[in-house]
Amino acid sequence: MTSIIPVHRPPVMLWIESVLDLRMLPNPFLSFLSLCSNGDSLIMAFPKPFTLSLVSVAMFLLHAVASGIKIPSTLDGPFEPVTVPFDANLRGNAVDLPESDPRVQRRVKGFEPEQISVSLSSHYDSVWISWITGESQIGYNIKPLDPKTVLSVVRYGNLRYPLIHEATGYSLVYSQLYPFEGLQNYTSGIIHHVRLTGLKPSTLYYYRCGDPSLPAMSKIYSFRTMPVSHPRSYPDKIAVVGDLGLTYNTTTTISHLIRNKPDLVLLVGDVTYANLYLTNGTGSDCYSCSFPQTPIHETYQPRWDYWGRFMQNLISKVPIMVVEGNHEIEAQAGSQTFSAYSSRFAFPSEESGSSSTFYYSFNVGGIHFVMLGAYIAYNRSGDQYKWLERDLAIVDRSITPWLVAAWHPPWYSSYRAHYREVECMRVAMEELLYSYGVDIVFNGHLLMIWTSYCQAK
Repeated sequence: MTSIIPVHRPPVMLWIESVLDLRMLPNPFLSFLSLCSNGDSLIMAFPKPFTLSLVSVAMFLLHAVASGIKIPSTLDGPFEPVTVPFDANLRGNAVDLPESDPRVQRRVKGFEPEQISVSLSSHYDSVWISWITGESQIGYNIKPLDPKTVLSVVRYGNLRYPLIHEATGYSLVYSQLYPFEGLQNYTSGIIHHVRLTGLKPSTLYYYRCGDPSLPAMSKIYSFRTMPVSHPRSYPDKIAVVGDLGLTYNTTTTISHLIRNKPDLVLLVGDVTYANLYLTNGTGSDCYSCSFPQTPIHETYQPRWDYWGRFMQNLISKVPIMVVEGNHEIEAQAGSQTFSAYSSRFAFPSEESGSSSTFYYSFNVGGIHFVMLGAYIAYNRSGDQYKWLERDLAIVDRSITPWLVAAWHPPWYSSYRAHYREVECMRVAMEELLYSYGVDIVFNGHLLMIWTSYCQAK
């Protein structure tokens, strides 16, 4: 939940960043707090059950900064973490949902749409609708479906009946190939992406997707567009999650999200953890020793289909914006990586001047979001850095006063397992982000909740 609370501004910017691992906690969204001063306000995202304790910590740090008290930087670490006793009532082990769970099984017939989702374009007047038709295949000798078999059509409007507008898009399939004895290949169902344009801000729209000529259309869903870009225009709630996976803990987290009715979901990497499985569907708790006999790390791509089906109840109504994590790398034959991530989601890359699914930007009311890729080139002579320079240079802070950045692994952390893991990215990009006054950074990746006050250089 996000709220704006007037406070006296301290002499320097305060930044408390909370990073969470959804696979390790039963409801980590309700353990999230992010705090940053800007002008005369603080923007806070925190859970009601923990408001008092988290706000107390925040106010203590505000007082410390204002009083000139030196708080150690994580660059001085790593330090021994300060922890609280483990609550035995929590599910300590993240147990994945089995493929037999009804919530992940295919419930449509033929080319009827499934795994339906909404994502944003770069501005309020456009969104993407995505879905999958046809069945994926896994085995040793498989033939991809022909994307031309099914049309990509969305009918939409302000009224449930009739849906007077229509838009068409494009479709694709992707394959995950392992040319080694004993490993099974995968090819997806037909993935559709359709962009709707000319939408009004803060407006409810109804839609159906599919191919009306078969006929194979979905039932009617709805979504609400983002507020117009303006310094006093904001969504009510933005949910920020990371390392979601598809565990029984995930089901608790998503139930909380649905109950709290967010306007937008940001997923800061590590989506399904399909790469913790062998191609035969056998799971492994040991990432490095799962398949020592093959030169490519295996994955079990049906986990992506399970995730899409489970998440549909939320993301067919609430837009979701995703940035890649390390578990989306998923190497395969031909040195291809990130095939599932880049194929299954729609990104406002072209609309925001990017040529990549790994980095892009978009506006949500008075907030400009920048999503960055930590697992592709980020050096100053590279495409991502040059794009970031251009994007930041055209941000009008009189229209979008909040500038928020997100990527998967944090630059600052006292967690030993990932301590200074992406130091090269920090060295390359931190000065640029700092020079443009980024207010908040969201990360995932850590197997803990982590907070700090303002960090830079």
